[in-house]
Amino acid sequence: MISTDSQLAELLPQLQKVDRVAVDTEADSLHCYFEKLCLLQLSFSGRDFLIDPLAPVDLQPLCATLAAREIVLQGADFDLRLLRRSLHFVPQKIFDTVIAARLLGIREFSLASLVQRFFGVALAKGSQKANWAQRPLPETMAKYAMNDTHYLLPLAEKLEEELKTGGRLTWFRQSCQRALEQALVQRVRDPEDAWRIAGSGALSGKSAAVLKTLWHWREDEARKADRPPFHILQNSLLLSAAERFAAGDTLDFRYFSPRRRRTFQAAAKEALRLPEAEWPQPRPRMGTRPSRLVVQKTEDLKQRRDRAATKLEIEPSFISPRSILESIASDQGRSAELRVPWQREILNV
Repeated sequence: MISTDSQLAELLPQLQKVDRVAVDTEADSLHCYFEKLCLLQLSFSGRDFLIDPLAPVDLQPLCATLAAREIVLQGADFDLRLLRRSLHFVPQKIFDTVIAARLLGIREFSLASLVQRFFGVALAKGSQKANWAQRPLPETMAKYAMNDTHYLLPLAEKLEEELKTGGRLTWFRQSCQRALEQALVQRVRDPEDAWRIAGSGALSGKSAAVLKTLWHWREDEARKADRPPFHILQNSLLLSAAERFAAGDTLDFRYFSPRRRRTFQAAAKEALRLPEAEWPQPRPRMGTRPSRLVVQKTEDLKQRRDRAATKLEIEPSFISPRSILESIASDQGRSAELRVPWQREILNV
């Protein structure tokens, strides 16, 4: 595990000699409030490395070196967003093995499936709930993490060769560039609607007001404790509590500390005192029913897409999901905005 500046300084000259490096990340969002980068995995020149971003090590020299290399990733979006948020790192060029596999018509494109398909190796399953922030990192977790990048470079070579043979390498490059651009788009949730968790649509009036206030109480408690909100109170219990308080019931979670119990009750009482004018309003219906012409255009595009997908032996949704077909049917001028050149050429629109 590389955890010091001196160890990193020894690695960088080796990294500078290669043009392509496999990268993966591990994050912790199940054990803390703010998601954090816990591990960086690199593979190149037949060697695998683990880098500890939680250690007192300056990773900017690493980012500068990686920026000049092609970064190979398995399903790039999450890793690209995490690296940008955590290290302000944005690569210039990526090779996404998932995009490559889908362009080749491979339907099982998880890393385990691709490694089994191309190398005949069955990767060990890892825990989706593992705490990657723990130190020292258990040997089993370290091995699992290294496997995430160990096969990526030879896998990329095999996929790239098949893309060349099939004449789809240009399509691949276009799709990777679009994936890189989309990962740079900041996803911002409307703070006014953040409290609308799954199931909240069934609540209205006073119940919705209580839910909104209790949701903000839970966020504040989670932030203070540096724990995920569901560690404080699960969504199902939050919904139930809002309904019961609104119905006039008294509610007391015995496993709360005395302080948390008091603030929980106080938040509910605060919501119950709100005048009706301050209760949350139902979310407005989105959009309007498409015209018959748009429906017909969408169906025509879908049929054209499906015929092309059958001929190319790739998933129809990879050419264009139905939602995008509907958008193009409504406004053909959005075609270039929503799709890359190869996707537009296939449907000639």
